[in-house]
Amino acid sequence: MSFTMPEKFSKTCLLLAQSLQWPLARKSNTQRYSGKKAARMALLSGATIMAPSVGQHAFGQTALPKNIPEGLKLEADQALPITPFYTDNAPANTPSWAGALIRAEKVTDYAIPAGMTAWRILYHSLDAERHDVTTSAFVLLPAGPAPAGGWPMVAWAHGTSGVAQPCAPSLMKDLYYGDEGLFEFPKAGLAVVATDYHGEGTPGAHQYMNKLAQGYDVIYSVAAAHEALPGLLSQKWVSDGHSQGGMASWSVGEMEQQMNNPDYLGTVSVSGTVDMLDFIAPKPEEVGAPFYFPMVAYGLKARYPDFDVKTALTKEGYEHYPLIATKACWFTGYAAYLGKASAQIMKPNWTKLPAVQAMLKEDRIGDEPVKGPLMVLTGGGDVSVPPGGVRKTVHKACKNGIKLFFHLYPGLDHDPTMINSTQDQIAWIKDRFAGKPFNENCGTF
Repeated sequence: MSFTMPEKFSKTCLLLAQSLQWPLARKSNTQRYSGKKAARMALLSGATIMAPSVGQHAFGQTALPKNIPEGLKLEADQALPITPFYTDNAPANTPSWAGALIRAEKVTDYAIPAGMTAWRILYHSLDAERHDVTTSAFVLLPAGPAPAGGWPMVAWAHGTSGVAQPCAPSLMKDLYYGDEGLFEFPKAGLAVVATDYHGEGTPGAHQYMNKLAQGYDVIYSVAAAHEALPGLLSQKWVSDGHSQGGMASWSVGEMEQQMNNPDYLGTVSVSGTVDMLDFIAPKPEEVGAPFYFPMVAYGLKARYPDFDVKTALTKEGYEHYPLIATKACWFTGYAAYLGKASAQIMKPNWTKLPAVQAMLKEDRIGDEPVKGPLMVLTGGGDVSVPPGGVRKTVHKACKNGIKLFFHLYPGLDHDPTMINSTQDQIAWIKDRFAGKPFNENCGTF
């Protein structure tokens, strides 16, 4: 297949384009970046910028938050209420196996393109220890009547939105990734079922950055979506995810090797945290980005209840942890640790703690066989999930006999990789539904 090659931007040019509100051009797409896109990309500089608006994105002309109140305000402007849909117990005497639907409702308060239809679903899933958990998701249907056999379905795994209950994409008016490529899938005739991950939206602790927990949430969203919308979704499906979701989607491929579901057709992993040690390693150039690490500490506590987050977080790092753990999401997390280096937030050698070592072992990617085709994409300028860790994992996977297709987009940072690769993802996914041969490229990079 041929790939869209975006214009190359150095970090300096990228930041200059953002600060001057230039549109970042790429072939077949001259959209300007929304507030959320520009906000995340500004991690490169730690600067406050005014982001150009795009379409009907709810953020519009949005400044990157300079403090916690501004971050909370941005999130509140996007937030939808946590209703009993998310919190009520499942009705008595109903199925409780993983993938069983608890309830579904049509949603009209999302900011989605005209013609698309949105639903929320609540379903049973599993955590990392295979305990029953309740998980929420949304479903996006393309405009028009469904084709015979139902819309081809993509099970989407989102990147970091936060760890607290309000941080579920289904509780955000723009669905968190709406203008970062996600709406392009229904526009191309692909239905999307997008898990929130348990603990986001639903009560309970979100096992952040755990490949097993997130993988289960993706897989079991498919069965629940089929039950909620009979006849509208194809039995065949593909998994796709970005960042945190890039690890989750790769994990789906590993799990499906064991489950051997004939309807599963393959996985796309975009800028995935597939090398967790590389992701959490201190990086002096990422002043501002280490706000992810308190979320990692939260995920460790969720996975290993005896873990004391204060053994990893400094006093300065713990200062805003209760807010991140209970209420705040991405924007507020960014603002809370703005200008802080990892050494100010995390204690020396925190990556050597037993719980962290257990997480790194459990989250290893590239060792286990993967069912079906695997597409791995990353950006050469990604400072949140550095391409070196992705490349290392890909090389390991190839040596272990995993057949995959790998592509690096030169010069692109974390979110621009997702945005600029969307059409390539869609083309690859459509090839899977069409039954076309998969061309792997191990040994060529």
